[in-house]
Amino acid sequence: MAKFTVTIDPEVCKGCELCRSVCPKSVIEMNGAVNAKGYAPAFAARAEDCVGCASCGLVCPDGAIEITKEGE
Repeated sequence: MAKFTVTIDPEVCKGCELCRSVCPKSVIEMNGAVNAKGYAPAFAARAEDCVGCASCGLVCPDGAIEITKEGE
């Protein structure tokens, strides 16, 4: 099975939680710390469970999430 890398830019994320709501594997959680803009950004808490559907990246209004397949 392919492995995927979830990259979330914490300085771009505004913590809207849309990504968390669409993730079928509950990979994404919200960070307790705030970024420079005062938002609590998302992070990949269980990146090893990512199936590469990229729903999180598609729904992110700020383009803060990138999913890549390992080896690409």
